[in-house]
This record gives sequence, structure tokens and C-alpha cells, in this order.
Amino acid sequence: MTTISINRNRLLSFAGQVGKFGAVGLVGFVVDVAVFTLLRTTVFTPENMHAGPIYAKIISTTLAIVANWVGNRFWTFGEHRQTRALREGLEFLAVSLVGMGIGLACLWISHYVLGYTSVLADNISSNVIGLALGSVFRFVLYRYWVFSPSRRGAAAELEADLDSSAPTAMELDAIELHAVRLQAKAQAQAQ
Repeated sequence: MTTISINRNRLLSFAGQVGKFGAVGLVGFVVDVAVFTLLRTTVFTPENMHAGPIYAKIISTTLAIVANWVGNRFWTFGEHRQTRALREGLEFLAVSLVGMGIGLACLWISHYVLGYTSVLADNISSNVIGLALGSVFRFVLYRYWVFSPSRRGAAAELEADLDSSAPTAMELDAIELHAVRLQAKAQAQAQ
């Protein structure tokens, strides 16, 4: 293959991954906006609770994170997911929470600092500006940290090294026999 075709294949692969990430993100976005708007206009209105928009955003984003976790783990980055699901899940959660913090910061600045308090303004600040900034942050860290192909390869190499450095059954028998001989020799010298 020529360098041009390799670069073209890498670019197409990257574009496909960005497209999948966008599709999964769109599902998460729908969950986030629908739940946020529902909570913001009912239970967590500013009239009922001063920090209502913030609580609504935390709940809606948490539900969107769960939807995104499933989609990204099994579809977008499926071939690069790690065998250690708990570790990967915690890393995904950490990145997602920082991404949520970016959206919350945008909402907080718009709502409480700039004074834009309408439902539309809250949605624009958190679900347009905050989501765009958070999405770029999340994609980069998901791709190069959480679901990094190099980390998966490094983990597989480490496991292979550990497996190959473990003694075989025959080596364990020889070690045990040697230990028994040393123990018998030590007992004979003690008598």
C-alpha cells in the first residue's frame, strides 16, 4: 500500500469513528435535553427551587452519560474497549463528569452571572455551547485515553509477559524438589 492510501484509510476510519461518536452523542443529547427540559419546567423550576436548573442538568446529564457509555463502549470504540470493564467504566465516568462540568459551567455563567434565565437561554448555554465544548473534550479523551488502542495493546502485552514469565508445572516441581532437598540437608546437618 502506498502512503496516500494508508493515510486515506486512517482518515476514513477516523471519520467513521467521529460519525459513530456523533450518532451516540445525538442519542445522549436527546436524552439530556428531554429530561432537562421536563425537569426544568416541572419539578426544578427556579420558582420552586433556586438551584433547580443546576439539579435538572445534573440528573439529565447523568442519564445521558449512561446512554453514551453503552453506545461508545459497544459501538464507537467497540474494537478498542479494554478487558477491564470496571477500570474503563471509571475512566469513562471521570471524563464524562468533567464534560458535564463544562456544560454546568456554561449554564451557571449564563444563568447566574449574565442573567439569562429563560428556558431557551438555559438550553442554549448548556445544550449548545456547553455540549459543543464538552463533546470535543470527551471525544479526545475517550479516543486517546479511555478507549486508546495503544493501551489495549500494552495491556495485552503485559498479560502475555506475565503469562510467559510464570513458571511451568515442570519448573514448579523442580523448585519444590530442590526445596525438599535443602530442607533434608538442613535437618541432617542439625542432627
